[in-house]
Amino acid sequence: MAQPYEERNSAVKTRRQQEDQRRMAFRRAIEDLASQRQLRLETADYPDLGALNYWQTSPVSDRRNAQPAR
Repeated sequence: MAQPYEERNSAVKTRRQQEDQRRMAFRRAIEDLASQRQLRLETADYPDLGALNYWQTSPVSDRRNAQPAR
């Protein structure tokens, strides 16, 4: 007779864990958006930074056609 109660209890626990996971994912998304917004606000004074991307290199085709430095 105790088994249905335990099953119900585990179902409630599972549902609460899933709700907590959804809430935490939502909270992380909000925090991520807030930090991105803050970064944009801090860098808005430097419009030239938008054109810079230190991690992007020129395409391979451009490097092949480039003239060697003399």
